[in-house]
Amino acid sequence: MTIIEVDAAAGRLRFGDIDIPCAIGKGGSCPASSKREGDGCTPLGVWPVRGVLLRPGRVSLDRFPSAPWRWTREGDGWSDDAADPSYNRPVQLPRGFSTETLQRDDQAYDVIVVLGHNDSPPQSGAGSAIFFHIWVEGRPTEGCVAIAREEMLRIAPMLKGDTAMRIF
Repeated sequence: MTIIEVDAAAGRLRFGDIDIPCAIGKGGSCPASSKREGDGCTPLGVWPVRGVLLRPGRVSLDRFPSAPWRWTREGDGWSDDAADPSYNRPVQLPRGFSTETLQRDDQAYDVIVVLGHNDSPPQSGAGSAIFFHIWVEGRPTEGCVAIAREEMLRIAPMLKGDTAMRIF
């Protein structure tokens, strides 16, 4: 297994010989068992990389990840509504529940690494859309892990099917 390590307290991400700053949730970090929808907390634990979503026209890679990946499409979303039967799953927009839009105006979701938090199966209200993505001006996230764009473009091609993120 290939591990990306995130030291939440230090705000550092390590992957092989890469050691860079990262942003975590505005609510800090918390045990995964305490994670709740909307708390802004990044869940501690080991989360497998489920796949990589790339924004066409905004991302150019010399090599694509060997982890499962696809281009995002207009209308792609992710359910973050605990009342939605598709909670913490990809969905098509528009939808009658609260969702994250995967093609945003900013660069945050130009590369999305989907982490396997609360997905097997999802427990309503226990946290959704925990991604590894590009940060926006180094601001904290809503519970994800984020890094600078140039670093994400360097790391994304190295992601494999057995890659996991350990947040501690």
